[in-house]
Amino acid sequence: MSASLDVLDNPAWSALTGPQAPIAVREGQAARFPVEVSVFAALANDPDQSAWSDAARLPGSDAMVLVAPQLPVPSDWEVRLRVPGIQMIADDVAAEPDPEAVALGPADVPEMLDLVARTEPGPFLARTIELGNYIGIRRDGALVAMAGERMRVPGWTEVSAVCTDEAARGAGLAGRLTRAVVAGIRAGGDEALLHAASTNTGAIRLYRTLGFVERREIEFVLVGAPVSMG
Repeated sequence: MSASLDVLDNPAWSALTGPQAPIAVREGQAARFPVEVSVFAALANDPDQSAWSDAARLPGSDAMVLVAPQLPVPSDWEVRLRVPGIQMIADDVAAEPDPEAVALGPADVPEMLDLVARTEPGPFLARTIELGNYIGIRRDGALVAMAGERMRVPGWTEVSAVCTDEAARGAGLAGRLTRAVVAGIRAGGDEALLHAASTNTGAIRLYRTLGFVERREIEFVLVGAPVSMG
């Protein structure tokens, strides 16, 4: 695997200061995706305490998800939720396009948001689709499964929003779409990674079956800046 692994230690920062820097909102040692695009934010590598003041000046600092925080959250910040997760990389994934998958675009966003609301694969907002390519499978015209790309780190692209409507589960659609997204990522010259909540054992089991391997534990922390700072 030729892509550097070090950039995955702080993946959101690597994305926001790397391939996705053109859309990033940055204040010194803190950066985030635009509020309408994603809830994710990050602190710099090896930050000092002033990074929290920088983070408080970011738009939407009252509710953002820090990926792999590089410093303990200060006592005057509100920690609303901690989600332990794992980071996985595509080690031996037999990637291939899916003949039934269709490209999803802005016109599909209402259906995508509805599917996400029902299946809860993770944060997905009205403009998240701008981060990468998304594909889906339709049955009788209705969107029943989808997957796509989110964070882009040097040499890597994250598989995200893998979800299937409850009525369509058991047919292997999530696995098919994941392999297809990985195929697209590799065609673009990157390798694939993904993140999953540690409690999402079903998804982790699927990804292992597909050929992903765990690289590290990673934490996602929903925080709110002090009102006087935001």
